Amino acid sequence: MSRYIFLFTAILVFVPALFLQGQGPGKGKGKGGKATGPPAPSVPHDPHDLNGIWRRSGGVLTMSSDTPPMTPWGKARFDAAKPVYGPRAVPGGLGNDPMSTCDPLGMPRNIFLEVSIYPMELLQTPNRVIQFFEWAHSYRTIWIDGRPLPKDPDPQWMGYSIGQWDGDTFVVKSLGFDERTWLDHFGNPVSEDMTLEERYHRVDRDTLELNMAITAPKAYTRPWVSEKKTFRLAPPNTEIQELFCVPSEEQRFNQLVRDPGSGITKK
Repeated sequence: MSRYIFLFTAILVFVPALFLQGQGPGKGKGKGGKATGPPAPSVPHDPHDLNGIWRRSGGVLTMSSDTPPMTPWGKARFDAAKPVYGPRAVPGGLGNDPMSTCDPLGMPRNIFLEVSIYPMELLQTPNRVIQFFEWAHSYRTIWIDGRPLPKDPDPQWMGYSIGQWDGDTFVVKSLGFDERTWLDHFGNPVSEDMTLEERYHRVDRDTLELNMAITAPKAYTRPWVSEKKTFRLAPPNTEIQELFCVPSEEQRFNQLVRDPGSGITKK
């Protein structure tokens, strides 16, 4: 139970700071807006080695602030979503975020808020890359054995993903997503026809950059291109913790925190 109290507190404290990161003039500058000096020399690294535990830093908590127009289907799904964060937030007990019942978050939502608070680990093997998320102790498989994407896969929470190298950029293409997921914690919709492309680039030993684009004609009238997402490498002794989303604990959290905060009383 204590882990959920921590999550609730972390979100209340951490999310406002995340919204403010990257805003305002002079970010990264010293006194008077002048640069503090040249960057330190990069430590040698292999740009094709993505192994490690990474935590996202800064940026918005969705693809980008430029949300594309929605189709009537997409708008209906968006209007039906009742998030507990962001400008449309409702009291916790009145929301219908799939996260509150421990449904898998899916992609790309795992990249946004959750990796800003909890880290992810990338593990490379000869035929696949495993992307492991601390929140909910979930993972996805990115196949790198040369197979093509399936033509008509069954919907999956994380979608079906393949990857290959384009120079020093690791390109991941995914499809076959489950419409029960949300794109982000604001309630933007996911459609079964959505395709996701991710481009990972390790610019130095401690920095991983990601650019994404989704195409979902059922939900959006044009592709949605992300801002650049930046991740920092965790110290070598960092370990991914066991942090399952346990339905019984989540239900108890609803009873003790979300429902009372929404004025809901249950006998």
